[in-house]
Amino acid sequence: MKTGIRALTLLLALFAPCAAPAQTAYPAKPIRMVVPYPPGGPTDVLGRIVAQKLSESLGQQVNVENKPGASGMIGAELVARSAPDGYTLLTNASIHVINPSLYAKSSFDAIRDFAPVALIAEVPLILVVNPGVPVKSVGDLIALGKAQPGKLNFGSSGNAAAPHLAGESFKIATGVQMQHVPYKGSAPALTDLIGGQVQLMFDSMPSAMPHVKSGRIRAVAVTSARRSPTMPELPTVAESGVPGFDISTWYGVWAPAGTPKDIVNRLSAEIARALRLPEIRERLAGLGAEPVGNTPEEFAAYCQSELAKWSKIVRESGAKAD
Repeated sequence: MKTGIRALTLLLALFAPCAAPAQTAYPAKPIRMVVPYPPGGPTDVLGRIVAQKLSESLGQQVNVENKPGASGMIGAELVARSAPDGYTLLTNASIHVINPSLYAKSSFDAIRDFAPVALIAEVPLILVVNPGVPVKSVGDLIALGKAQPGKLNFGSSGNAAAPHLAGESFKIATGVQMQHVPYKGSAPALTDLIGGQVQLMFDSMPSAMPHVKSGRIRAVAVTSARRSPTMPELPTVAESGVPGFDISTWYGVWAPAGTPKDIVNRLSAEIARALRLPEIRERLAGLGAEPVGNTPEEFAAYCQSELAKWSKIVRESGAKAD
């Protein structure tokens, strides 16, 4: 009997090293989601909605960390340099693929250093004015701007972000001369718009809509090619006398390049599932955002096409980062 036990022990010892080590299921600890803008702006709002639903579906807390600065590049670099293990994510706006056209030198590559996870939502920009400005239509704005060249100031969430480029494109298309005033995010720009320090803004619907509903600012038009389902009564800039005007922004989630494909796919699937929930769709609709939730491959192709589109806009407008 003892001989048999010893033989069994030796046999187990012999094959023990061949046993595959147990792998910890993902996620095994909290995840941080970096938002490269201050709290309160559209990127932050949408990032927190996604983070909350991921926390519920993954069974681990997804903590939002705001890392503002350098047109979103500080937060983006932090994620690009993080371990590709699925525990650090980036939620950013279309500025992510605009910046490469503005900065000849960067410590990271917006395409190669990231693994696209999912497109959260597409959002038309909304042209808003301070209620004290005698403008209720795009035609009114064009007339006022031409009557007082250079007197109008338009705010934006930052140099060469989509709202800034929308303003520059408007200037080119209409011949209206306006002064650009950049801020570090939509929230502080809206504060000054409400206070009258700037007269108008092209801003993302998620951040502007609450102030429109409260009456603190007035909505004039949307910048997309078609009207927004959220405010169907609001005309587009294009149908208001500026044919062909079509600018929107969007928001997505990325992981560092090299993140395992199964992790990227799971995160993408969970985001898509969350965006199909009626309460989330209703919440996004209230912000003027149209949920998407595509695959990593689809989002990667979208990033490439948007990189080319924004590069053309930057070149034609002459916009500078500084």
